[in-house]
Amino acid sequence: MLTLIDNIFPWFGDMLELGGDILLLIIIVAAIMWALILERLVYFNYILPTQQSTIIKIWQQRTNKLSWTSQHLRSLLISRVIRSSQTNLELIKTLVKVCPLLGLLGTVMGMLEIFDALAITGNNSARSTAGGVSKATVSTMAGMVVAISGLMISNHLSNKAALLRNQLQKRLTVSKTAVTAVKE
Repeated sequence: MLTLIDNIFPWFGDMLELGGDILLLIIIVAAIMWALILERLVYFNYILPTQQSTIIKIWQQRTNKLSWTSQHLRSLLISRVIRSSQTNLELIKTLVKVCPLLGLLGTVMGMLEIFDALAITGNNSARSTAGGVSKATVSTMAGMVVAISGLMISNHLSNKAALLRNQLQKRLTVSKTAVTAVKE
């Protein structure tokens, strides 16, 4: 598998070597985060429209929309869709927050490597400290890139879920004319 990746992306192995173990951990977290993001995108673009139309049909088939049972059903339908639309959003946000922290951990480990090299060699040559500097820089950069891209998409998904909630509450309402007609 690694040889396949190395053939497609020849720079990947060099980058892993420069970033150290923390970079591999950041890549794993990023892969999990993006799998969850893709699942949410598929849900919002393909599954949700079907759910919405089904719920609207169920609501429109109700003859008495003013009864306690109908209002309870309305609340139940809305809450089910809202709950399913918010699945994994908090986990995605948590993974977004973890990535810069992992990058910072890589920075600290890189700095420790620099100090270790200085202690062993006794001099401050660029060659002895280069490995630590690259580990510090590459892991920080990777953590920030993953976090920024994930933050933008997670905000988009959260906004989409909030918009969905508002749309459903508006579409599953009882019109004032229906209320007046029932009172008369």
